[in-house]
Amino acid sequence: MGDKINLNLDVRTLQGKKVRQLRKDGIVPAVVYGPGLEPMNVQAAQNVIDKVIREAGKHTPVHLTIGTKKEIAMIKDVETDPVKGLTQHVAFHAVKQNEPVNAEVPIRLINEGESEAEKAGLIVLQALDRIEVRALPLHLPEALEISIAHLKEAGEQITLGDITLPKDVHFVEHATGHEDADEEAPKLTDLVVASVYEPAALEAANEATAGDATIDAEVEADNGGDSDQTSQAEETKPGGKAQDEPKQSNVDANK
Repeated sequence: MGDKINLNLDVRTLQGKKVRQLRKDGIVPAVVYGPGLEPMNVQAAQNVIDKVIREAGKHTPVHLTIGTKKEIAMIKDVETDPVKGLTQHVAFHAVKQNEPVNAEVPIRLINEGESEAEKAGLIVLQALDRIEVRALPLHLPEALEISIAHLKEAGEQITLGDITLPKDVHFVEHATGHEDADEEAPKLTDLVVASVYEPAALEAANEATAGDATIDAEVEADNGGDSDQTSQAEETKPGGKAQDEPKQSNVDANK
């Protein structure tokens, strides 16, 4: 964990169409909700809340102060104006610091450019850039890092199993149906994070798919097609089933 991320929020009295005036004045409406907590309508200055969104993403807890109340929350949802790109609304899901939560965290390759493979002109492509983990909110890592300095030859791979997880942090494995009961389901730790390729092989694959295969097609091939880990269902993202939350319709009513 890095420095604690703090955010002061003001109680919001305007709701519905009236929040348009807030946005015109550079204020972003938000809501804070969670288990055992009555949803609270809140607001903060655009530049302040945008800074928190950049720093926290959806995987780092934010320490909220709302008047005399203090909550620890994850950013559950951010609505953005499709034309202007401005933040329109933020939903914070309050969590309990002594109860685990699920969150998708980035995977970072380190020591890029230092491997024998890269020095020999080979290419290291990252196939998986985020993964869902489970941990106490204050123990969630900012990112999982893995070195690629040891890679030497085309065909070598780095898998999730090569990543050393921080203490009390665990990968979240989702059950998937398998058509053949006799076929052993792939292990989560076997998911490919990065692979070494010959430039010519990538160029050939790129030409075969009209220029779209440099990364996407190779990634899909490495991990056997679409992976549940790279397209998490909304309910398993930060503030999901790990800690109960009210129906989204009840939250939306408080915008």
